[in-house]
Amino acid sequence: MSAITAIETGIDHLSSFVFATISMGGVEIQLIVLWLAAAMIFMTFWLGFPQIRGFTEAWRILRGRYWDDSAPGEVSQFAALATALSGTIGLGNIAGIGVALTMGGPGAIFWMFIIGIFAMGLKCAEVTLGLMFREEMAGGRVKGGAWVTLERGLASIGWPRLGRGLGLFYAFLMIGGSLSLFQVNQAFPPVAQQFGMDDPIIFGLVFAILVALVLLGSIRWIGRATSILVPAMSFIFMAGCLAIIFSGFDRVPAAISLIVSEAFNSQSLFGGILGAFVTGMRRAIYSCEAGLGTAVAAHAQAKTHDPASEGLVALIEPFLDTVVMCTITGIAFVVAGTWDPATNGGLVGVEIATAAFATITPWFPMLLAVAVFLFAYATVVANGYYAAEAFQHLVGHGRKRELAIKIAFCCILPLGVIIEMGAIVDFVDSVYFLMAIPNIIGLYLLAKPLRAEMNRYMQKRKG
Repeated sequence: MSAITAIETGIDHLSSFVFATISMGGVEIQLIVLWLAAAMIFMTFWLGFPQIRGFTEAWRILRGRYWDDSAPGEVSQFAALATALSGTIGLGNIAGIGVALTMGGPGAIFWMFIIGIFAMGLKCAEVTLGLMFREEMAGGRVKGGAWVTLERGLASIGWPRLGRGLGLFYAFLMIGGSLSLFQVNQAFPPVAQQFGMDDPIIFGLVFAILVALVLLGSIRWIGRATSILVPAMSFIFMAGCLAIIFSGFDRVPAAISLIVSEAFNSQSLFGGILGAFVTGMRRAIYSCEAGLGTAVAAHAQAKTHDPASEGLVALIEPFLDTVVMCTITGIAFVVAGTWDPATNGGLVGVEIATAAFATITPWFPMLLAVAVFLFAYATVVANGYYAAEAFQHLVGHGRKRELAIKIAFCCILPLGVIIEMGAIVDFVDSVYFLMAIPNIIGLYLLAKPLRAEMNRYMQKRKG
């Protein structure tokens, strides 16, 4: 058995364990999906629908209305959001939508929209707690992340051993979840097709070197890079999707009707809803990462005295990523008609997007290739930062340790073009969803101080 085959076999076993199921209406429902759905609903109600009552305030904060350069942290709240968005707005919005349509049909897009709204409340909760329990280190540096929240937060309510154990377990999972093999895997096909780079190993090595150029710097470097890349790549990709929609504007009503009707499949109502919901849930979580705690490390660096203010900024993530971008992308692919496995010749993932862009003009796939590369690049840079922070939580902070894990992270990236895409998706989903277990346990146990902080901040702004 080759090393690659052994890795893929191990991934199959891991995926079977993580996505253990129960049968409902003839549909196999993963227990981990229900775990996340329950947390989204609970936090939305527990915090009084922050995605509604705090939405306007979030944009005020983002525009710098309450900026205080003396506040703890290393980057602006906008830069922190941009870094976090670079880890969420990415190939989940392109290849992920293709996967969702292939596996769950157009109805999965409807459920991604609904899930994205509830995900806003959950993201707000985990980031608020992340800033409540971040740690200021010597030299003014800030240490934060879901692992820090678990350790320091649970210690504050009398559960230090549980917090330490969950924090270490989460940090270990975070390193695996940050390995950006999916991004490298899906960035290669459009670049190879449009620019003639047909050697996957060379592509993987070049990609790794480009990531290292930014990643080996500090969070300030990463913040500057992502503050430029995120708006640029989002504009490029959304421009392409809107061009598809406007060119087939007469098909938009039928596309939206299909998305909604397939979400409530009349042929098998209960089974159809659950099938589309489960697919939508997995892809929405991979897209916005709400409940996984991944973005807390980036948001923890934001300059602010008020933890809840950054929590409100964070709810913009699922809104832009899943509610807006994934919905527009899904409509564009349905309008283009390239999603249907019965007629698309077996296209999967990012190939569905490439075919959709080609319906506009022959050079549009080149535009997509650029967008895909930028999406992948920014996401990998952010994930490398997350992996480094998690690793240092396990072994201790220090510049040499930080450089060591970042170099190792970059060296692993070329594997993304060698391992089969299905195995990569299973691996990433498995580790990501495992991270939700310790993270959400912490959210439930810290729910009371969380709500107190949110209500304090909202009252402060009213006053």
